[in-house]
Amino acid sequence: MARMAQPVRVAVIGSGPAGIYAAEALVKQTDGDVRVDVFDRLPTPYGLVRYGVAPDHKSIKSIARYLQKVLETPGVRFFGCVELGRDLTRADLLDCYDAVIYSTGAMVDRHMRIPGEDLPGSIAATDFVNWYCGHPDAADHEFDLSVEEVAVIGVGNVAVDVVRILAKTADELRETDVPEQVIEALSGSRVKRVHMIGRRGPAQAKFTTKEARELGELPNAGIHVSPEDMDLDPASAELAESDRHVRGNVKVLNTWTAEPPADRLRLRRIDVRFWRAPAEIVGTDRVEGLRLEKTRLDDNGRVTGTGEFETLPVGMVLRSVGYQSVPLDGVPFDERTHTVPNEGGRILGPDGSPVPREYVAGWIKRGPTGVVGTNKSDAAETVRNLLEDVSGSPTGRKLTIEELLESRGLRVVTYDDWLNLDAAEIALARRLDRGERVKLARWEAMTSACRRRE
Repeated sequence: MARMAQPVRVAVIGSGPAGIYAAEALVKQTDGDVRVDVFDRLPTPYGLVRYGVAPDHKSIKSIARYLQKVLETPGVRFFGCVELGRDLTRADLLDCYDAVIYSTGAMVDRHMRIPGEDLPGSIAATDFVNWYCGHPDAADHEFDLSVEEVAVIGVGNVAVDVVRILAKTADELRETDVPEQVIEALSGSRVKRVHMIGRRGPAQAKFTTKEARELGELPNAGIHVSPEDMDLDPASAELAESDRHVRGNVKVLNTWTAEPPADRLRLRRIDVRFWRAPAEIVGTDRVEGLRLEKTRLDDNGRVTGTGEFETLPVGMVLRSVGYQSVPLDGVPFDERTHTVPNEGGRILGPDGSPVPREYVAGWIKRGPTGVVGTNKSDAAETVRNLLEDVSGSPTGRKLTIEELLESRGLRVVTYDDWLNLDAAEIALARRLDRGERVKLARWEAMTSACRRRE
């Protein structure tokens, strides 16, 4: 456990799991001999736990209660509505703190780079997820739910979440925390069929078996996968034997090969389609179809096209083919991996040597891999190296963050302000008779609730 001549002051940029786990590791590894300020551009903490975990996954969302205890630890403070690059610069942080940890996550979708991708109705899955999760940047987004068929590109957990939300009724989501305007929009949905598209086969699907089971248990939607798509090549069959995750997925998928009984087709149908690669999004002024090429694995296990095509008559395409991080102003960035170059969380400069006093944690460190809990060990590694570096070193601080924020007239959202917003959302759920909380999604409503005083 590191001991300091005086408490080390660390800024953590990003209040998602990676950032808050980093704050927790700093407290534990110094026995509390630390001061940690956690910054976020939003007025709310918890990052993807609040804005990425599906609203009907309440057990996963309960991780927020653990993260809350970290923010309530003595020596840890929350600064909301402070954006790096707009309100504070990298140089500002280094003037105010002994060290900085960047944990800004992976915020944008990868592109498919196919014709028609920019047509209206072709949408990044993150935009749709942000909308139904109540992210203020997406509060006023509109999606044409009058279309009868939708394609979701991808077979990861995010794609499964999107398919499930599209297939559920508004009444099935009323007990979740989705904003009221989302419930209203979903109430008018005319979607009857959702296609989930995977470039590879069932043995290569990235969703978890638990997520797959949930999809198959929807009471108002039938689900189907073609028996032909479930024919496993020798390598995939071997993988299904040796890998528990793959074996579980294949077992669930095989139960979907029979046509859904008529009594389960009351509202919607889900078709899971493997061995299909998007070739073109078809349409003149908006999405009118999705052209797919049938695929197979070559002798090296790579996906290759067969030259056989089909077109689905979809009116919306939701792209869920992966996340990537974006560069931070002045911070080294690898455009190939979309991460900050680092070794054990120590940021590396162009010459490969560590950049003094700057560190990374989470997806911007390692890429969008792992589950929420993966960030805990990841953050602990970064913090061990940070404390090893700053122990006994002269401070780089020139002024306090309070002085800097006051000089710029910045009004931040404190943790107590966030608790006001938290209380307002709980009270709104009671008024609407809708579960434990209903999110406020618009910036004005959120900041107004933050400033409210009893």
